[in-house]
Amino acid sequence: MKTKKLLIIGNTSNAKLAHYYFDTDSSYEVVGFSVDRAYLNEPEFCGLKVYALEDLVKTHPPSDYDVFIGIGYSKMNKIREEKYHALKSMGYHLPNYISSNCNFLTHEPIGDNNLILEDNTIQPFVKIGSNNVFWSGNHIGHDVEIGNHNFISSHVVISGFTKIGNNVFFGVNSTFRDAINIGDATLVAAGAVIMKDTQAGEVHLPARSTLFNKKSNEIEIS
Repeated sequence: MKTKKLLIIGNTSNAKLAHYYFDTDSSYEVVGFSVDRAYLNEPEFCGLKVYALEDLVKTHPPSDYDVFIGIGYSKMNKIREEKYHALKSMGYHLPNYISSNCNFLTHEPIGDNNLILEDNTIQPFVKIGSNNVFWSGNHIGHDVEIGNHNFISSHVVISGFTKIGNNVFFGVNSTFRDAINIGDATLVAAGAVIMKDTQAGEVHLPARSTLFNKKSNEIEIS
């Protein structure tokens, strides 16, 4: 039963997916979208009206509506962070979406405006801040601490007692050993393995595959 009304901030694929998840797996009724007036190019998105963010307090007051920021990782999540602070200052409540198909085992307090999709395993004693995205299929080990405004893409493995700062991006299939510290705005590319602390703003790339000098039909697989 839908008991609460929600607007989603954004009009791209991330907002579309947030709409789907809230609509199919929450108590929220999504009633529209909102973007800055400069980006209001179409009156509707996903069949719902798009409202100018500058008018939102008048058209959809915080006393009657909640909002969710459905924006991706552009500029190391800085755009999503800016919108988070702006909407909080307007007085809006920013709910979390935690998939009913997520193994959410921690009892630690969690922040707001987190998107945690299906098949994530959040082990006991994990601490999670605000405005984070956990795409599908990640393992977040016990006693991990995660800051704010981060994007963790699919099938990332974060081992126990690791501490993660703010505004990081972790690519698919990246792996983190236990008990290390990940600095703010660290970018870890797909498939990278992190075995020690990172410093703020570092970029970590994995070794790339090597092109073999034979075609697949010339190799016998046993």
